[in-house]
Amino acid sequence: MGVPVIGCKCAVCSSEDPRNKRFRSSVVVRAGGHTLLVDSGPDLRMQALREGLTEIDAVIYTHGHLDHVAGFDELRAFCWHKAGPLPLHATKGCMQTLEEMFRWAFFPEQVIGGYVRPGPRLIDGPFYYGDLKVTPLPVRHAAVETIGFLFQYPDAGSIAYLPDVKSIPDETMDLLKGVDILIVDALRHADHPTHFTLAEALAAAEEVGARETWLTHLSHEYVMESVVRELPQGVRMAWDGLRISL
Repeated sequence: MGVPVIGCKCAVCSSEDPRNKRFRSSVVVRAGGHTLLVDSGPDLRMQALREGLTEIDAVIYTHGHLDHVAGFDELRAFCWHKAGPLPLHATKGCMQTLEEMFRWAFFPEQVIGGYVRPGPRLIDGPFYYGDLKVTPLPVRHAAVETIGFLFQYPDAGSIAYLPDVKSIPDETMDLLKGVDILIVDALRHADHPTHFTLAEALAAAEEVGARETWLTHLSHEYVMESVVRELPQGVRMAWDGLRISL
C-alpha cells in the first residue's frame, strides 16, 4: 500500500524519517548499456521523475498484482522516442492479465502515437540483453504465478530480486545459492498468508548465504530505528532511491 498509508496516523506513517516514505516496490537494472525496469507499479511516474529515468530497453514483470502493474500507462513516456514497440517480458498468466487490464494497448490495429506500444515476450526460461543474463526464479505467492529474477553479468557480482514471496521452491533455492546480493520480501513481523515475515525472510537469507541481503516490500508496521538494530550482520532494510553497484 506504500508508506505512509492513506488515512493512517500511526507513528510510522506520521514519521519524518525518509526511510518511512516508501513507494511500491520496483527496481531498475543497468548493465552493459542496457536498462531494464522490473514491474510498472502505481508509483512509476514519481519514481522515474525522482531518479531521472528517461529511457528503458524493456520491462520485466514478476506477476500481475496491481501494485506491480497499475502504472502501465506511464510506460507511454518510454515509448515516445523508440522506433519500435517496448519489449514486455512476463509469464503467460501475467501477460494475460496485462492484456485484459490494458486491452486498448494490445489491439493489433492500435497505431495512435503517444501511447504504450507493447512488444509482448513470454518468459519460458533465461533470456539475455547483451551479456546480461536474466533468469526467472519461480516462487510461491498467493494463487497467482509469481517469479523473481536472477541477474548475472560477466566479471560482476550477481543479484537476485524476490519482492513477493511466501515460500521458495527447492529448485529456485538451488539457483540462489552463491548469489552475491539478495533482495527479498519481508512484509512485516506478524504472519501473512502470501508474504514473508521478517523471520521467514531472515531464515531464507541464511539459507541462501548471500554476501548482502536487502529487505524490501516493507509495510508501515516496521519502526525502522528499532528494527535495524536487530538485524544480523549483512542484512539491511532497503530504502527508496537505494543504489547498489556491482
